[in-house]
Amino acid sequence: MQQADYQLIIVGGGPAGLTAGLYAARARLKTLLLEKGATGGQVLVTDWVDNYPAFPEGINGFDLIDKMTAHVDRFDLEKQFSTVASLDLAQDIKTISLEDGNKLTSQAVILCTGAKPRKIGVKGEEELRGKGVSYCATCDGPFYRNQEIAVVGGGNTAIQEAIHLTKFADKITVIHRRDELRATKILQEKAFAEKKIDFLWNAEVSEIVGGASGVESLSIAHKDGTTSSLPVTGIFILIGIVPNNEVLPLDQLETDESGFLITDTEMSTTLPGVYAAGDIRSKRSRQIINAAGEAATAEQSAEYYLGHLE
Repeated sequence: MQQADYQLIIVGGGPAGLTAGLYAARARLKTLLLEKGATGGQVLVTDWVDNYPAFPEGINGFDLIDKMTAHVDRFDLEKQFSTVASLDLAQDIKTISLEDGNKLTSQAVILCTGAKPRKIGVKGEEELRGKGVSYCATCDGPFYRNQEIAVVGGGNTAIQEAIHLTKFADKITVIHRRDELRATKILQEKAFAEKKIDFLWNAEVSEIVGGASGVESLSIAHKDGTTSSLPVTGIFILIGIVPNNEVLPLDQLETDESGFLITDTEMSTTLPGVYAAGDIRSKRSRQIINAAGEAATAEQSAEYYLGHLE
């Protein structure tokens, strides 16, 4: 077989990429982890992680990634902080082109490029992220016990999460830009029957207002042209997520209608020697814990593939 720079290249350094790197480094594969910025992905902007096993008191997102990174460093995983420009994954030897003009080759690749929340794009959203602006009710709901919060969205995820948040918050206002929900009827029935949930129809958030202590209120633009203010201490923006697939060769890989990569249960894509793990995969649940589990599976699948190359 044609020589390659590496046996395995992992693209993306979030929890999935770091876990895949840990397994590969322990297996003594010649491995490179590529990350365009700091390792950690979305976890770096997660104020507190309360549902990752082995941390009964919870852990700051930055500290969790610091421990994951220290773990891979113990096994001398090679890391390179570079931006990927394009990938050619259809050949036996995979080629990754970097923005600086360099090219890297590998016998196998694990794609861990992740996803990002779909944002509403208003003033205060970025400034208050992690300080009352959240995109994950499962992650952050327990921090809003006995408080008044808002949920933006009208689909299944938004309504499911609004119902979930009733376990913690005293009042949840669902803000939807239409006059009816897109969620399934059974979810709508549950939400309408819940005394803690109110609905603000034909309305959109025009600004998230707050300060050093966090979110204080939302400026609301109504369809009839009027405006109002809604006092809340948190806002959950649940209008979907988008895959980080801009550099992926989507003409070579199978995706779902939203652009997420389709794999089998062993994390194999439709291309031999190419695997995916974490939020870039087409799936229902996106949590740190299953990203790590998928990455371990992907690495072991890659290891099996490499072991059977002639």
